[in-house]
Amino acid sequence: MADNREETVLASAELYDPSAGTWTATGSMTNPRSQHTATLLDNGKVLVTGGYCDGTTPQCVSSGPAGAWDPDGAMATAELYDPSSHTWTATGRMITARSKHTATLLDNGMVLVAGAEHAPDSILASSELFNPDTGKWTATGDMRTARTEQMATLLPDGMVLVAGGFGPVSPTALGDLSSAELYDPRSGKWKVTGSMAAARGSDPLIVLANGLVLKTGGGPGDPAACELYDPKTGTWSPTGSMAAARGQLSSTLLADGRVLVAAGFGVPVASAEVYDPATGTWSDAGSFGLGTFENTATLLLNGKVLVTGGLLADGVASSAELYDPAAGS
Repeated sequence: MADNREETVLASAELYDPSAGTWTATGSMTNPRSQHTATLLDNGKVLVTGGYCDGTTPQCVSSGPAGAWDPDGAMATAELYDPSSHTWTATGRMITARSKHTATLLDNGMVLVAGAEHAPDSILASSELFNPDTGKWTATGDMRTARTEQMATLLPDGMVLVAGGFGPVSPTALGDLSSAELYDPRSGKWKVTGSMAAARGSDPLIVLANGLVLKTGGGPGDPAACELYDPKTGTWSPTGSMAAARGQLSSTLLADGRVLVAAGFGVPVASAEVYDPATGTWSDAGSFGLGTFENTATLLLNGKVLVTGGLLADGVASSAELYDPAAGS
C-alpha cells in the first residue's frame, strides 16, 4: 500500500487553460490535504473530501478546525470549489475521517464515498452519501469487505462497481484484494459480484461504449494483464495485455472509444499505450515524458488528454503533458 506521508501537504490549487496552454493560481483550499478525492457535481462545483494531513504539520494545525483529522492524519472535512468565484468553502464534514477512499457521482446527483484508510492498518468498510442540496452526509450500507485504494465506477444501470484495493485477506492479515462488489443506490445496500483473476488496486476502471468495464494495471504475477467486467453476467474475463508492466497509472476513455494509459509504476514506465475495444489489443502511443506514477489524466473538450503531476522515483513531478489522439502522441 503506497504511503507518501513524508511529502509536503498542499492547500494550493491551479487552473489550466487549454486554449493558451498555461496555468494560473486560483483560490487555496480551506485545508491542506493529500490522498483526497475530487468530484465534479451536477451544479458545476467540485467536491473535495477527506484525505491526509499530518496533525503535527504547522500549516495543517493552523488552518484546520480542531478535530478535523484523527491522530494518524485521516481527515473528515470536505469543501466545495466554485468556478464562478474561484473560491473554496467548507461544507458538511463526513461522518468518518477517510483517506485513500473513492467518491462516485450517482445518477441522482449525490456522491457515494466508500472505504478508506482511517489509520495505519485500520481499513474501513463503511460508506456514506453527500447531498449537494443540503451539504450534509448520511450513512449508507457497509461494503461486504473493508478496503482502501480500491477502484470504483458508475455503471450504465446506475449501480456502482467497486473492485480490488487493499484490505483483509485473512482474519489476521492485510493484503491486495481481488474481490468486487456492487452498490445499489435504490436500496443503499452492497452485494458481492465476481472476483477478478488477480488482486489489483489504485488504477481506474473504465466503462467502455459496449457496456463492459476495463481494468488496466497489472496485479501480482502478471503486472501487464488486463481484465473486462461484464455487468450482465457479473464476471471478469481476460483481454489483451499491455506491452509494459505498469501500475498506479492513469487511464482515460478517449472520444473515439479507445482507452489511453500513461506511464505508471514499474520503472517508472515512461511510455503510453492505447487499448482498442474492437480488437482487445494495445498499441504504442509514444513516450511519456518523465515516466511518473500516480499522475492524473483529464480528457479535454478538444479531445486531447492532459496528464499532470505524479510521483517520480526521487520526488514529486510538477510537469504537465498533452496527448493528441489525432497525432498519436
